[in-house]
Amino acid sequence: MILFPAIDLKGGACVRLYKGEMDQATVFNESPSDQAARFKAAGCRWLHVVDLDGAFAGRPANVQAVEAILETLRGTGAEPPVPVQLGGGIRDHATIDHWLGKGVRRVILGTVAVRDPALVKEACRRYPGRIAVGIDARDGMVAVEGWAERSDISALELALKFEDAGVAAIIYTDIDRDGALTGVNVEATAALAEKLTTPVIASGGVSGLDDMRALKARSGSGIAGVISGRALYDGRLDLAEALAVLDA
Repeated sequence: MILFPAIDLKGGACVRLYKGEMDQATVFNESPSDQAARFKAAGCRWLHVVDLDGAFAGRPANVQAVEAILETLRGTGAEPPVPVQLGGGIRDHATIDHWLGKGVRRVILGTVAVRDPALVKEACRRYPGRIAVGIDARDGMVAVEGWAERSDISALELALKFEDAGVAAIIYTDIDRDGALTGVNVEATAALAEKLTTPVIASGGVSGLDDMRALKARSGSGIAGVISGRALYDGRLDLAEALAVLDA
């Protein structure tokens, strides 16, 4: 099971939101590339990056910050690169092409997965294994436009639309737990994963090592990874200890 440290970008800085509210952002590092270097030095094997401003604007907004992160994580000599999955404001083929061409390992499509499922399926055909679908939900219903709007489709309904499309992963976020340190919604995540063949990555609410243990115990359900932000920044979760639990 993979641990994805999260870097959420707002105004060029590394922040964490509380339950998806843009006006409740805590800045943890003014330099996202420095934060990426810290996660890399601590042993992370993937990085999860979200352009929060882009998610609301519908187009990339923190381009320089993302490019600086990619540069920091590129391998040098015998040192392997740390792959990045990137979401936020990616809603057309041109933007997908741009980021994959810049070195992003896989892009995360969220709002466009609801608005234009055909675009997601075409992207999967063009870039096998490099497209993930982000499903952000409140009470089981998908939210879009940077979590600002609630749709009329459930998380399971949306995920099932892409079962045969070749999506690399479903990233399932419980919005009401995101940044709240209240614990991952393990049961809802496992229930979703059990109904899919696509791997599911848990997101939202990580509060410490117990969450890693609980998710690891349900790895047979199809949960392939977990994203953590605030718990890592606050020191409630030690990255090395978390990796040890997930690798066991």
